Amino acid sequence: QLKIKQMKKLAFFLVMLFPLLAMAQWPSNVTVVESKSNDSVTVSGDLSSGALMEDISWAANSSNACFVATQNTKYRGNHVLFATSLPPRSIMTITVTPTDAEGNLSIYGYMLGATEYRVVPNLPSCITCEADFKWDRPVKNRVQTSERKIEFQNPTQNTYNIVIGVAAPKDVTTGQFNLKIKLKS
Repeated sequence: QLKIKQMKKLAFFLVMLFPLLAMAQWPSNVTVVESKSNDSVTVSGDLSSGALMEDISWAANSSNACFVATQNTKYRGNHVLFATSLPPRSIMTITVTPTDAEGNLSIYGYMLGATEYRVVPNLPSCITCEADFKWDRPVKNRVQTSERKIEFQNPTQNTYNIVIGVAAPKDVTTGQFNLKIKLKS
C-alpha cells in the first residue's frame, strides 16, 4: 500500500511538473498564453515591456514570408512576444487592439512544430507566417479600424506552437493593448 501511495504522489508531481517544463522552453521575453478550445482568452500588454528589434530581415526571408520589406517601418518600434499552442483540427484567430483607439499597432504570428521554440529575429524558417498592419492607403469597400487580426488553420492531427508578435512603428516604444486568442476546435 505504501508503494501505491508513493506512485500516486509521483504521478501527481509529474502532472504538475509537465506544464512547467513545457513553458520553460520559451525564452524569458515570451509570455505564454494558454488557449482554450471553443473559447477565447484575452491578455493585456504594453509595448514598454518589449524591446526594439534592430534586425527584421527574417520577415521578408522567403522561408518565412511574414511581410515585405516595404512594410518594415511599421515594425521598427518595440516588439512584445507571446506564445500559445494550436491543437489538431482547429482554427485560431488572434486580434490585437490598442487601448487608445488612435494607437497604431502591427501584429505578426508564425507557426512552428510542437517541439520548436525559435524566437525572432533568430528565425531561419517557419511553417507559415501571417501579419496585419495599418494600410498605406484606403482599400475599396473596406474600412480599417485600429484592430489587427491574423488567423491560423490546422487541419492535421498535429499540435503546433504559435509565436505572436505585437509591434509598433518606428520610434514608438509605449502603448497598451489587448491581445485576444480565439480557438475553434
